[in-house]
Amino acid sequence: MRVYHFTEQPYPEVWAEHSDTLRVTLESKHLDPELASDLYHRYYDEWVLADELGLDIMVNEHHQTATCLSAASIVPLSILARITKRARLLILGYPIGHRSDPVRIAEELAMIDVISRGRLDMGFVKGVPYEFHCSNQNAVNVVERFWEAHDLIMKAMSTTGGAFSWEGKYFDYRHVNIWPRPYQQPAPPVWSTTGSRANAKLLGEKGYVMATLGSGWGTRALYDAYREGYQAAGRGIPGPDRFSYLALIAVADTEQKARERAEQIASYPRSSAIVAPAFRNPPGYLSAEDNARILLGQSAPRHKTKDGRPITTMRVPCRT
Repeated sequence: MRVYHFTEQPYPEVWAEHSDTLRVTLESKHLDPELASDLYHRYYDEWVLADELGLDIMVNEHHQTATCLSAASIVPLSILARITKRARLLILGYPIGHRSDPVRIAEELAMIDVISRGRLDMGFVKGVPYEFHCSNQNAVNVVERFWEAHDLIMKAMSTTGGAFSWEGKYFDYRHVNIWPRPYQQPAPPVWSTTGSRANAKLLGEKGYVMATLGSGWGTRALYDAYREGYQAAGRGIPGPDRFSYLALIAVADTEQKARERAEQIASYPRSSAIVAPAFRNPPGYLSAEDNARILLGQSAPRHKTKDGRPITTMRVPCRT
């Protein structure tokens, strides 16, 4: 078993001192740049220590939030590729379902893999619902866009015989010929997160490492679906290295403060109570209750609202 040290690089000082949401809408005036700088340096020091202790390292990104100062995961990944020596460097994840330029992603990750001398693990994710408006993307067809971006990235990394063109449904390129090519050939290992049995089965078919977050009692069903897809693809029985589970741990100066932080994080976004009731979605959008059910994987959204209007997209503001 490999253990990856992970922090979202939070800014917890404002978690209990606001009247809005920590995700997306909290004004940046609440951030002290000097304190943020100290926090960044602390997190990098912790990662270096993890490397020295024999742990691997994971980074991620979220946007416009006080729960994650890593707004561009390629930045910490770039620094860690140079200042660490032996740790595997996992990016989980890179929200390729939100990005407009998959070839740039392939270039960035290939550079990281070369600088780190082949220590990169690539984690591709679709992106969280409440950040679609931050990235100016539409949630409709995000799964199709994600898999087309994935296919383009993998082809860009593994094609070494010259340029190719790409004409897809969501992306078009006249000339793709990335330099440098990855250190790990044909491409670094791929990870992805899921809370869906259907997607777990698909990840099993591809043989990728499947990661789950806070899935609790539902984890076994996801693992079983993965095994089904893995075996259906003729891969035999998946080993333990194909499964990953993220456990959240809250750290503070006292046990009471740590418990308070843990309760804040554990509550997001697991219940309809914390899908911000103050937000009233206009006609044509999903209700807060429907959004909560989607996040919990309990049901698919209705195709129409209660008043009969078609659903055009969804908003999922979450309160922590």
